[in-house]
Amino acid sequence: QVQLVESGGGLVQPGGSLRLSCAASGFTFSSCVMRWYRQAPGEEREMVAFITHAGGVTNYADSVKGRFIISRDNGKNTVYLQMNSLKPEDTAVYYCHAKVGPKDYWGQGTQVTVSS
Repeated sequence: QVQLVESGGGLVQPGGSLRLSCAASGFTFSSCVMRWYRQAPGEEREMVAFITHAGGVTNYADSVKGRFIISRDNGKNTVYLQMNSLKPEDTAVYYCHAKVGPKDYWGQGTQVTVSS
């Protein structure tokens, strides 16, 4: 079955960096657009970034543009989110997402906390 497993979250000071990973299995990873979302307490889940199946096209939410970089390794079935210059407002649970056929799949999420 489809599985998405995020890792790499944690506590970081403002201005710091983290790299999130999402290991995928159970579907043809190289054929899927992959997305990162985040959800802060009391807020709706928002899309942070996406990357097309071969990595040729990426897009970002305005709030993270210039600071976050999404990438993928189709040989490892893994998508990454490099987060730089982190701000307290980046604090959220970050989720990996894939749409396989008509169905949406989510990972369990990884907590990112930006605080001094």
